Amino acid sequence: MPSGTDLGAVMSEARGDHRACAPDNLQQILLDVSHATASHRDLQSLLDELAGLLRRVARFDRLAIVLHDPERDVMRLHTIVSIGPTYLTTLELPVADSPAGLVWQTQRPFVVPRIDEEPGFSEVTRILKAEGMRSFCVLPLTTPLRRLGGLSFASQDEDAFSDADVEILHELTSQVALAVDNTLHHEAAEQAQHQLAWKRDRLQLLLDVNNALVSNLDRRALFSAISACLRRVVSHDYTSLAVYDADRKAFDMWAIEFEGKGLIKEHMLVPVAGSPAGVAFTTGEPRRFERADLVAFESEVGAALLAEGIQSMCTVPLTVHDRRLGTLSIARLGGEPFTACDTELLASVASQVAFSVENSLAFQEIAELKDKLAAEKVYLEDEIRTEYNFEEVIGQSPALKRVLHQVETVAPTDSAVLICGETGTGKELIARAIHDLSRRRQRTLVKVNCAAIPTGLLESELFGHERGAFTGAIAQRIGRFELADGGTLFLDEVGDIPLELQPKLLRVLQEQEFERLGSTRTRRVHVRVVAATNRNLDEMVAEGTFRNDLYYRLNVFPITLPPLRERPEDIPPLVRYFVQKFARRMNKRVETVPADAMAALAQYAWPGNVRELENAVERAVILTSGSALRVPLSEFRARPAALTGVATLEATERQAILRALHDTNWVLGGPHGAATRLGLKRTTLQSRIRKLGIHRSTA
Repeated sequence: MPSGTDLGAVMSEARGDHRACAPDNLQQILLDVSHATASHRDLQSLLDELAGLLRRVARFDRLAIVLHDPERDVMRLHTIVSIGPTYLTTLELPVADSPAGLVWQTQRPFVVPRIDEEPGFSEVTRILKAEGMRSFCVLPLTTPLRRLGGLSFASQDEDAFSDADVEILHELTSQVALAVDNTLHHEAAEQAQHQLAWKRDRLQLLLDVNNALVSNLDRRALFSAISACLRRVVSHDYTSLAVYDADRKAFDMWAIEFEGKGLIKEHMLVPVAGSPAGVAFTTGEPRRFERADLVAFESEVGAALLAEGIQSMCTVPLTVHDRRLGTLSIARLGGEPFTACDTELLASVASQVAFSVENSLAFQEIAELKDKLAAEKVYLEDEIRTEYNFEEVIGQSPALKRVLHQVETVAPTDSAVLICGETGTGKELIARAIHDLSRRRQRTLVKVNCAAIPTGLLESELFGHERGAFTGAIAQRIGRFELADGGTLFLDEVGDIPLELQPKLLRVLQEQEFERLGSTRTRRVHVRVVAATNRNLDEMVAEGTFRNDLYYRLNVFPITLPPLRERPEDIPPLVRYFVQKFARRMNKRVETVPADAMAALAQYAWPGNVRELENAVERAVILTSGSALRVPLSEFRARPAALTGVATLEATERQAILRALHDTNWVLGGPHGAATRLGLKRTTLQSRIRKLGIHRSTA
């Protein structure tokens, strides 16, 4: 590189006044060279001063140091001083192709009086001619201990280097060689010291990171400690840890250390495509980015980083046993871009952080499974303590067989099922049969009675909550949907779900994803839903108290259970089953059911259906002291028979509606309409009219 105008002026002034040095002058120059070289710690400054001193001995326009690289066995141009333009700063050539290589091998000066006439060393002569040089010579740089290379002189004049000049320069180069050797040793020592300091800082950083990993169990505190350790060694303004979420095929921003505008937030999802983290994650290699690279992404995350003022970024993948977990990134708002050393250091830290992330993911999965198993254990214990209505389906009536055929048809699928029927008809039993016949039978059937849970707690019961999500939430709770993951969720009395909770239920039915109360993390489940109700959901949809889209999502495969009065032939086998069940429990021996008792039970309407029959048989077994069942016949004979009761009820309702319609001249709505007189909503009255087959023309 040119040493500047002063050196050029010195050379130019002395070009025409050069004379061979006297011995006294030569000794003085040797002393000057010796004194000058003692104060220089790099080759460039050394060569700058040597050029002025050696110009007192010979005329030249270009001075260069060419050293031999023993590891690669090449001649390398290290430093140039020239008064004219220089077209290169470094050059490497094989020993045989370099004049300095020839001098290094022979230890003799090499002089070319006219470059145009020199046939060899084509690359060197081409460069010299391009710089305007017409002659050159190379002298060996050799100390008593080793050969270094050559000191190259070039001039814009032909025949610039006489034998006397070469002889004098040859005497001086031995002193120059010592100075070059000392400078090389000093540079090597400084480089070694710098590398040693860098290794020391690197080891200290890794030790600090390791201590942080050991002493911090909380994920957030751990990341803050790691970021602080890293910032002491590599200056940066932004640190982020992104963990890949395979389910959503995106990064979850686990932790961020950055005081910015809030455009990049913790737990936000970052797509793999079009993000710096995605490049490092996909390639499995550390990557450095500058502002132009961030602009080229043309993505939301790239725009967000630029809007935050990020100018340069370094991202390394987190890899454990060839499994990529995510990325660790640092960024700067200004200053120099990150170097290869910075990248290497960050990669070393990332290798430790990766194990911590893997452990954290494993602990999180174990904790979730542990909580789920604990909740499942408690739930199953409650289920075991529960007195089931049946151990198996009892009855052979055509109506019941049609229901069982529907169960066999839908059970192998994962479709939603809506079981309708009056209270006590055995809707839970049918739900259990669907689950037991499905591919999910190895998993849990989880039951939720939507009518038995207070409205304010139903959302937490279904979807779970985080600690502190609301007053009284002193611990994390797993919801029934998570508990039923892979199995079946039975929503009993689904018509009692509050209207404001129905959209969230619809979402989990459609997308199979939800968030716990107080959490922003989306959780995915694979749950089959079987719902049951004794209410008329069609009427509720018409009245606006039940969402029609949720109704259609639940009503994929409807099953309607017939009331017990519509299958009286199933009453005798049910009675015998319940008698044996309760007799065993009470340690009694009941062998027969009297014919008059069975007839009374078979003729009764059973508005409470199978549940009422079960309770009646249990009461009869309690009253029985012998081998024949004692049934209080007076209780059942005094009540209407099954079919008569139904007919009477419908007839009474029909007459009341007809009377109200006649009095209001068939005006249904309004303050004086039939619906107001009957205490019904207009839509409910319309449904009743259709159900009873009432027409104005026949009324």
